[in-house]
Amino acid sequence: MSAAATGFGQGPLSRAAALVHTLLVVEGMFLATVAPGLAGLLFLGGAPSNLPLAAVCLVPAGPGCAAALYALHHRSGDLTELHPARTYLRGLRLNTRTALALWTPLLAWLTVIAYTLTHFSLTGLPGWWAALLAVVGVGALLWGANALVIGALFTFRTRDTVRLAGHFLLRRGGASPAAASALVLVVAGTLWLTEALPLLLTSLLLFSLLHSSRPMITRTHEEYTA
Repeated sequence: MSAAATGFGQGPLSRAAALVHTLLVVEGMFLATVAPGLAGLLFLGGAPSNLPLAAVCLVPAGPGCAAALYALHHRSGDLTELHPARTYLRGLRLNTRTALALWTPLLAWLTVIAYTLTHFSLTGLPGWWAALLAVVGVGALLWGANALVIGALFTFRTRDTVRLAGHFLLRRGGASPAAASALVLVVAGTLWLTEALPLLLTSLLLFSLLHSSRPMITRTHEEYTA
C-alpha cells in the first residue's frame, strides 16, 4: 500500500511514534496523579512499622492506574489524532470512584499481609503460614489486576466487577499468567536495580497488562454487555 493510500500519520512508523508518545504522556500524567503520595513516601523510612502510612500514600495509585488503562485502551494509532492527556483526565474523572472502591480494600488487605510477614517472628505461627500468606497476597494482586482492567473499561457495579474479576481469575485465567510474569519481573528489577523501577515503567507495564487482558475484555463485552 502506498504512502498516499495509507495517509499521513497512519503508517507503521507513525503508529509506533504515536504509541511511544502515548506511553510517555500517560506515564507523566500517572506520576503527576501519584505525586502527593510519592512526596509522603519520601519522608517515610524503610521500617516495617511504616507500612500502614505507606499504604495511605499509595491510595492515589489506584485511580491513576485506572485512568492510565482507560487512556491506553482508547489511544489513537493516528499520529495526527493524539490526545492522551485529555483521555487520561477523562478516565480519571470517570473511574476514580470505582477504582477507589476496588483499590482501597485491596491495598488494606495487602498491607495486613505485608505487615504480618515482616513481623512474622512475633506471631508464633508455624512457618508454612508465611508461605500461605504470600500465596494469598499474590492471588490478591492478580485479582486486583483483573478488577482494575474491568473497572476502568466497563461501567459495572462494584460488586459485579469484584465477581467478574474473581471469575476470570479462577475459571478463565484472565490476564493472570501475564500479570504474574510481570510481577516477577518487577520484583526482580526492584531488588536488583532500583525501587523506582515500577514507577518509571508504569505505563509500559499497564500496556502489557491491557494487551494480555484482551481475551477477558472481549468476553466481558460479548457476554455481559450485549
